[in-house]
Amino acid sequence: MLMKKIASPADVKKMDMDSLKELAEEIRTALLNKISQCGGHLAPNLGFVEATIALHYVFDSPTDKIVYDVSHQSYTHKILTGRAKAFLDPTKYHSVTGYTEPNESEHDHFMVGHTSTSVSLALGLATARDIQGESGNVIAVIGDGSLSGGEAFEGLDNAGEYAKNFIVVVNDNEMSIAENHGGLYASLAELRASQGSSENNYFKSLGFDYLYVERGNSIESLIAAFKLVKDSTKPVVVHIHTLKGKGYSYAENSKEGFHWAAPFDIPTGVVNWGNGESYSNILGEYLMEKIKADPKVVVIHSAVPAGIGFFADRRKEAGKQYIDVGIAEEHAVALASGLAKGGAKPVYSTHSTFIQRTYDQLSQDLCTNNNPATILVTMSGADGMNDTTHLCIFDIPMMSNIPNLVYLCPTCVEEAIAMMDYAIDQTEHPVAIRIPNGVTHRNAQFDKDYSTLNTFRVDKLGKKVALIGLGSYYTLAEEVAAELAKSDIDATIINPRFATGVDVSTLENLKANHQVTVTLENGVVDGGFGEKVARFYGASNMRVLVKGLKKEFYDKVPYGELMERNRLTPKQIAEDVLAALKSA
Repeated sequence: MLMKKIASPADVKKMDMDSLKELAEEIRTALLNKISQCGGHLAPNLGFVEATIALHYVFDSPTDKIVYDVSHQSYTHKILTGRAKAFLDPTKYHSVTGYTEPNESEHDHFMVGHTSTSVSLALGLATARDIQGESGNVIAVIGDGSLSGGEAFEGLDNAGEYAKNFIVVVNDNEMSIAENHGGLYASLAELRASQGSSENNYFKSLGFDYLYVERGNSIESLIAAFKLVKDSTKPVVVHIHTLKGKGYSYAENSKEGFHWAAPFDIPTGVVNWGNGESYSNILGEYLMEKIKADPKVVVIHSAVPAGIGFFADRRKEAGKQYIDVGIAEEHAVALASGLAKGGAKPVYSTHSTFIQRTYDQLSQDLCTNNNPATILVTMSGADGMNDTTHLCIFDIPMMSNIPNLVYLCPTCVEEAIAMMDYAIDQTEHPVAIRIPNGVTHRNAQFDKDYSTLNTFRVDKLGKKVALIGLGSYYTLAEEVAAELAKSDIDATIINPRFATGVDVSTLENLKANHQVTVTLENGVVDGGFGEKVARFYGASNMRVLVKGLKKEFYDKVPYGELMERNRLTPKQIAEDVLAALKSA
């Protein structure tokens, strides 16, 4: 097997063309075997195998620096840079991350997981090289979908004026995560149709030289193109036309479905998405009902429509009431603010890790104007995505401290629906809703009106200890109460509902017969909800335990281990409560 002989890119350079093609097939087989067992980004990697081989054949990494946008298409790069065992040996499948990671290899220059950043990062490397009088090529790899992000334009615009030896490889597979959206893609289509000769050339307009490669999955064509631009003295774009999912028919025919896939059966292409309900489908059904009932409702998403269950049939059915802005979260928030100002009822949904990109738009464009848009924050919490680049644990501190924004945290499906009903129809505030991950049902009736802000609900009144479980950690509060009951403590259980403030009356009343208050939140505690409660009780005799995650860039830490590490298991919390009672 050729893969086993590759310790570095130098071994790739020794191969003849037949061996390189054989290597490409071996890599595809390895990718299929690993991802079918572990899950991962399948279609993007299958489509970029030949390009990665050609890059390492022509350029001299790590002296020549390759920066991958998003870097979820970097699996072949990892194989060719000494990490093949992580794709061949099942016992080592989890020894590397799904993204570039400088701690793994000198060939990885940045930890990258969000999109549209490679041009800016690579331009920084190229500029540092030039300032220090050094040599070497710098190559930014970016997909056509990522071009829809504003930072990609900013980087290209800057590079077109200032860069010297700077190469941008545009991997055009005619797809984002789902289909592409935006006027830019008509230009790319013209370039493909004209074999790169169209005068409507986005890249030339920004100051780049330009080279088109139609056969973007041909190693010969790619090597020839990369040799032409190596050691260029001007910024140049190499636009390659590739096939997303190449080599696996199910991925070729379902490019969106296999962009990221859970473990699947290779012969049949059946993906094991698990059993039972998901918030994705619940949100999809709910939002379609709202669209049908009210022509003012407009659902906005940024390139990951499956996150709210808006698969192709629902997108088509929603028509003009569904807008995919591409990978442009900042624009989505400002667009939602404008829609709300104009009398529409916008609902923008994105994952917690991606809402981080929108802080300025949330603050300036939405909340200073107090426009009543609805924001759904999905995949939130430590039980969401757990790669360092995709952590979903920072949204509470970020969003709960923006004036005018109401951040609601439902404990279950029924409460989430009640909160969405309120948020979409009210006209007083911008409202964000933190959608949990695990689907929980409760039979209790929930308020339909959340207009009296920052009001907590006491669901069970006890004494000595009050457990305030925010959102998805309400269930944890119930579990802690059960642990404390073993020590004859009848704890109060409170659903705070709001992350953006405290219920002064409820907290004041607890002082009468409670010694310890515990806040539980599924995210980092620094700047979060619990600290607001602790601040309220600062001058009093109330002991406050603020429970959540320590501020840290966790990477692939199993959820159970994360809970143990942060003393967030019901037993650990109960132990800490008992200790606090003794010292109170």
